[in-house]
Amino acid sequence: MKLFADLHDVEHDEIFYKKPTEFSKNSSKEILSYALGATLYMPATRPNIHQDLLSKKHSGLTSMVICLEDAIGDEEVERAESLLAAELYNIKEDMEKGLLNENDLPLLFIRIRDYDQLVRLKNRIDNGLELLTGIVIPKFSSEKGRLVLQEIKALNLEGYKLYALPILETKKVIEKETRLDELLAIKKLVDQFEDFILNIRIGATDFCGLYGIRRNSDTTVYDIAVIRDCISDIVNIFLRSDHPYVISGPVWEYFFSKERMLKPQLRQTPFRERYGQDGIHYRSKLIDKHMDGLIREIVMDKTNGLTGKTIIHPTHIRPVQALNTVTYEEYLDAKSIVDQANGTIGVMKSSFSNKMNEIKPHYYWAKKILLKSKIYGVLNEDYTYIDLLTNEVYASNPQPIKG
Repeated sequence: MKLFADLHDVEHDEIFYKKPTEFSKNSSKEILSYALGATLYMPATRPNIHQDLLSKKHSGLTSMVICLEDAIGDEEVERAESLLAAELYNIKEDMEKGLLNENDLPLLFIRIRDYDQLVRLKNRIDNGLELLTGIVIPKFSSEKGRLVLQEIKALNLEGYKLYALPILETKKVIEKETRLDELLAIKKLVDQFEDFILNIRIGATDFCGLYGIRRNSDTTVYDIAVIRDCISDIVNIFLRSDHPYVISGPVWEYFFSKERMLKPQLRQTPFRERYGQDGIHYRSKLIDKHMDGLIREIVMDKTNGLTGKTIIHPTHIRPVQALNTVTYEEYLDAKSIVDQANGTIGVMKSSFSNKMNEIKPHYYWAKKILLKSKIYGVLNEDYTYIDLLTNEVYASNPQPIKG
C-alpha cells in the first residue's frame, strides 16, 4: 500500500515532485513507524469490518486499530472478542479466496484492555495474529507494561511479526508530581524492548477526563495548558536525538457540525490565490466539516515534532496525511544538509535563499524529513497541502488539479 493511492495518476504527476513509495507490514520498523499516518480507530463491536476493507470503503486508509478497550462497554468484552475473532477469520478467508491481498489491507492493530486479555486472545484469534501489525497498549505504565511487552516479544520469537504501541494516558504521567519519574521509568522500560516499539502514542482524551476538561472544535489540545505541558515533557523524554522514538499526535474528536463559537481558523487568502473564487467555496466546505480546527492541531503536532495522528472518522484521513507531506523547500533543505554533512562546512544559505541551514543543529531534522519524504512524498514546488485538501473535497468529481 502507499499513501494517497486514491489519487488518479494525473493528479500524482501534477502534485508530487517525489511520489510516496509503497510499504507493507513487512517493511522495516523505521519505515512503518512513520507510515501509520492517520490511524483510524473503530470498536470491535462494529459489524462487517472485513466488508468495509473488501469494498475499500474508507478511501486512503493505511492503518486501523480495532478497539477492545474504551470504545466498547464493560459488558461487551466477551462479544467484542468473539466478533474480532470472526472478522479476522473472514479477512483471512477473503485472502485465501483471492478477494483480498496484502496490499489491499491497511496496517491492522488491536487495542487490548490488559495483559490477561492479550494472553486470552493469543489462543482465541489463533492464526489471525499473522494479519496484525501490532498491539496498542492503553494506560501504559512502568509498573504493568513489562508483562505485555514480554508477551509481544515472545510472540515474535514464535514467528509472528508484531509491534507494540504504548499509549501514555495515566494519572502518573499527567500529574506533575509523578510525571518526570514515570516518564523516565517508561523510557527505561521501552528501551529494553526497543526493537518491538513502533511508536509512542498520547491519550489526550483520558488526560482531559482526569480533570473534567473537554476541548471544543474551535480549540486544540495545545490550548489546554495542563495537556500542553504534559506533551512537552513527553516530547522532551522520547524525541531526543540520541535515542528517539516516533510520537503520534493525539485524537481529534469532532466532525460534521456547523455550530461555532470562534471564527474559522483557515485564512481565505491561500485558497483564493490558488483557486480564485472557487477557492473560497473549497475553504467553506472544509470549515463546514470543522476541518479548520483539526488542521490547526495537525500543524501544532508537526511543530512539536509529532508524526501522524489517531482519528475517529474517515474524513480525517486526508487532512492528517496531507499536512504530513514534505514540501519541495523542506526536501531541498534536508537533502543539502545531509549531502554536506562531511565536516567541510558548517553553515550555508538555503536553496530558496530565505534561511541559513546549519549542518549539525539541523541534521537530525533533515534525516527525519528525508525519511518522511519516502512515505508521504514531496510536493511539487508550486503545490501545498491545500491542493490535496481541495482534491478531497471534490473527490466525487475527480479532475486534474489546477496549476
